[in-house]
Amino acid sequence: MPADSDARQRRQERDAMRRAELDAGYVAQFARRVRELYPGCPKSRENEIAEHACLKYSGRVGRSAAAKDLEPEAIRLAVIAHIRHAETRYDRLLADGYDRQDGRALVAGDIDQVLKRWELPA
Repeated sequence: MPADSDARQRRQERDAMRRAELDAGYVAQFARRVRELYPGCPKSRENEIAEHACLKYSGRVGRSAAAKDLEPEAIRLAVIAHIRHAETRYDRLLADGYDRQDGRALVAGDIDQVLKRWELPA
């Protein structure tokens, strides 16, 4: 039995490595798609966006079927979420007691401005 157990453990390790490689490939594809759709996005931010959006078991947009097909709307939602947290006062508003809906409404214009800049070539 121990030989079988060792073989099973090696197989599980190989399978885990293969899944990690596949996931890394997906994150890289997602990042490339962010760069294609938002060429004005600051350098290397596409990786940050992809890594966050595609985090396994997170339930984030990057784990959706549409995102896995690299559909523009799914990519846009991931970019908007990043902009909301990294480029606006949204997190401060939440810390000050605003609820999510009100906070999002207050920063919507700022998000639109950043999106328009990022849609243009750098």
